[in-house]
Parts: sequence; C-alpha cells; structure tokens
Amino acid sequence: MTSLVSVVIPTHDRSALVQRAIESALAQTHREVEVIVVDDGSHDSTVSDLHTRYGDDDRVVTIATENRGPSAARNTGLDAATGTHAAFLDSDDVWHQWKLEFQLRCLELVPAAGMIWSDMAAVDPDGAPVAKRYLRTLYRHHGDIELADFMERETLSDPRTGEVSLWHGDPYRAMLFGNLVHTSTVLLTRERLDTVGRFDESLTVTGEDFDFHLRTCRAGPVALADVPTMTWRVGAFDQLTRRDLMTQMARNYLTTIQKAVAADDGRLSETESRRAVAKAHAWLGEELLTAGSAAEASGHLRTALGRHRRIRTVALLVLSKLPAPVGTTIRRLLGSLTRPFRRDSEG
Repeated sequence: MTSLVSVVIPTHDRSALVQRAIESALAQTHREVEVIVVDDGSHDSTVSDLHTRYGDDDRVVTIATENRGPSAARNTGLDAATGTHAAFLDSDDVWHQWKLEFQLRCLELVPAAGMIWSDMAAVDPDGAPVAKRYLRTLYRHHGDIELADFMERETLSDPRTGEVSLWHGDPYRAMLFGNLVHTSTVLLTRERLDTVGRFDESLTVTGEDFDFHLRTCRAGPVALADVPTMTWRVGAFDQLTRRDLMTQMARNYLTTIQKAVAADDGRLSETESRRAVAKAHAWLGEELLTAGSAAEASGHLRTALGRHRRIRTVALLVLSKLPAPVGTTIRRLLGSLTRPFRRDSEG
C-alpha cells in the first residue's frame, strides 16, 4: 500500500536551519513524502531562499502566512496535507534518514495505534553532542510512571537500530499528569488526525503541542518506539522552551488540563481529575513565584492545595507570603524546591 507522508514544518526567521530540516525529510529512505513548509511571518530571507532552492522541487511546498504562532502554522500545513500519514518536524530539528520507514513499519506491527513517537538525541547550538537519548530528560514525567502500567511491549530488531522496545496502548491517564511526547518525533495516520482535528490556536507562544498530543492519546491507542529517530537542538536563544517562556507554558498547561477534565467522559476518577488540576495550578504558581508575581502565584497555589495537598505546594505558598527579598533568597537556597516541571506541558 502506498503511504504518502505529509511532513509539516513551521518556521520563523530560520532560513539556514529550516533548509537542514527540509533536507533531512527529503533524504528519508521512505521516499514518498511531501514537505509542507509554513513560514510564520519571517522577517529574514526565509521565503525567498526556499523558493530559490526548492522552487523546482515538486516535493516541497512553501506557504507564507502572517505571524500567528506555531499552532496556526502547523494547522495551515495540515490543511494542505494530502498524505495517508502526517509528521511534524520543527525547523531546527533533523531526522535520522530511516525515521519514517522505521515508524511506518512499527505502525504495521501495531495497526490499532494511530500515532507513534520516539526518543531523540540532543546536540548544542554548535552541533556538539549533548545526549544520545534525551526524551526522558526533557519530559521528566517519564520518570513518574511505568509504561508497563498503561502499554504493552513488543520487541523488534532492525539492522540500523538493533533491538528496540515498541510500546503500544493507552497512556491517556498518565499523560494527564505530564507530557510524554516530543512533537518532531510524531507520525500520525490520517484516520487519527481526522479524529483529533487541529492544534488549538488560542494556546499561543509555547506549550500548544501538549494539548494536541493529549487529545491524540485520548482518541485511541498510540505507540512509542524507544529509540532515537532524530536530533534535537538544545540551549538556543530562539527556542520556545527557554526559561523566560515558562510562565506562558505553565498557563497553557493549566488551560489544557482544565479542558481535558471538563470534557472527560468517565475515564478519569474524581481523585485523578482533582490531582491533575492541582498539579497544573501548582506549576503555574511556581513559575509566577519565580518570575516575581507573588500575589498571583499565591492564588494558584491556594487553588492547588484546595484540590490536593502536597508539602511542596505548602512550602511555595509560604514563600509567596514572605517579603520579596527574603523569599528570593530562600528560593535560591532551596533551588531543588523551585525546580520547574520543565516540559511537562509539551510540549
């Protein structure tokens, strides 16, 4: 059966980087790809550079839009996609050459799964290796769960990867307490995409991907190939995971959890719902406290404690009541206490 994969790449002011991403998609051993690049209102030469380099390549489509953020850019790409499968690739990421072929093979082995994601390697902005595996570092919620409690495990071998664990099942309840999925590793079937719909464009700036992945997992079984299929760039100034964007990420995380709990059809217990909302309020309170907004932080921390009591949240609430210089000094001394949840939202 023919499997055309629509690769959606949003970009903004990254002419050189996005071309690396495009080349990694075009170089796939699975040759049936269409690459849809959505320029999200760049001010540099991205659009003209892409037309110069790929204007005669019918595998690459460039769409220029006004700047509306990654959700809108991905939705524009998805609306133009014609493939039997869709994959996401951020403009500063690079796929391994066999990524799509391997993931399509995995989906053949577990046909009930409508989406698959994977691990990834990490490099610094200069391309120097940071980690051979980075998924569980970036998404720390992996350390809070046992995949075997939610998913079944198959083992498959490939000459390029060696023996790989392929997990498949329903991690939705686990996902409600933190993201497990990295967007640039994702491959979805057309059927699952049609069920899930599009990214929520009201979730601006960062953290929009968690909402999409949570709904994807809610819609049916998914799979995780426990092997790196791409290289992710860490520590760059233009990334949406940088420290100064964490408050917005936490706000979007709270919105996502509130939406999910409100839409629940009985899959979650009352305790799970309360704990999930409490964690989201606590994280936002923590980020607001770190950003110096103690009054607003206090409100979210109180809300969190009203749903689920944790010593950490109590301590943060106490800190929010101290005079700013004192609270700041204590938070610095207790750095482990005010550690962010990192990308439990994504995102």
